[in-house]
Amino acid sequence: MTAPAPFAEIWRGPFLESIHSGHAVICDTTGQIVEAWGDHDAIVLPRSSSKMIQALPLLRSGAADAFGLTTEQLALACASHEGAAIHTGKVGAWLTGLGLTDDAFRCGVQETRDRAVLEAQIRAHEKPCQIHNNCSGKHAGFLTLARHLNAGPDYVQPDHPVQQACLDAFEDVTGETSPGFGIDGCSAPNPAASLHGIARAMAHFAGAADGTPEARLHQAMRLHPDLVAGEGRACTELMRATGGKVALKTGAEGFFIAILPEKGFGIALKAACGTTRAAEAAIAALLVRLGALDANHPATLKRMNVPLKNWRGIQTGILKPAAGLL
Repeated sequence: MTAPAPFAEIWRGPFLESIHSGHAVICDTTGQIVEAWGDHDAIVLPRSSSKMIQALPLLRSGAADAFGLTTEQLALACASHEGAAIHTGKVGAWLTGLGLTDDAFRCGVQETRDRAVLEAQIRAHEKPCQIHNNCSGKHAGFLTLARHLNAGPDYVQPDHPVQQACLDAFEDVTGETSPGFGIDGCSAPNPAASLHGIARAMAHFAGAADGTPEARLHQAMRLHPDLVAGEGRACTELMRATGGKVALKTGAEGFFIAILPEKGFGIALKAACGTTRAAEAAIAALLVRLGALDANHPATLKRMNVPLKNWRGIQTGILKPAAGLL
């Protein structure tokens, strides 16, 4: 196994204090590796970075068109949202359109990350619901597919037709037989693959012709970056910073993917330490490397060359991507 490559450095004054390392792959639309760092054969769990793959059966089955899903709903099916009103309002309307309630979800209750919503709930002595879960859009997609397939309500079970369709799609676009799965934070199975396989899948999305399920999904993400994550989040801000030319999606434990349709590239990376700041620095650096992101854009500077300040506001160091990524 190849050792992880340096991703990000933390400097305190003149001292290199810490180094984040990881694995990264850039693939072209043929599935071949253009560039790689660390171990491209590492077996990984892509976590929420694979949501656009999990949404593929929604379109391939005809369910999305049968239920008249909008581009906003397709973006939410790929989202890890903040639980802000803009997210829960649209997911709630989707659920109502299915004739279902919050109880139909199997993602679990999660406290909203949106401060305004949280403060309003506290004042009203209200508790969060499953709709506030960052994966509720994906689960609304699962419920739609389950309804279309006339399948049962426990749609997160690995042997359920919904999850079997997701696994088939995953193995199709990664070009691999998955060695197994882990259960994600939202209770759905999360299949594993090699990092090369995930990058190959993202390149497959990048090369998809207009009108195909893959193209419709990454176009929806790029059209509605505010729904994919939320204000202040890397996915939303960096997609905006690329002018909507790149689809981005984070995943738990330091995962990130990028789909670059104009360049025909797919990126997958995993911070070995599982930290978000390492993954965000790395994806920003690779997008700059490929000419898809302005190094001096404010959204880029929030993830690259980030000043580190102490409690008095004094800059004590800097977080910057490793030179090998640039």
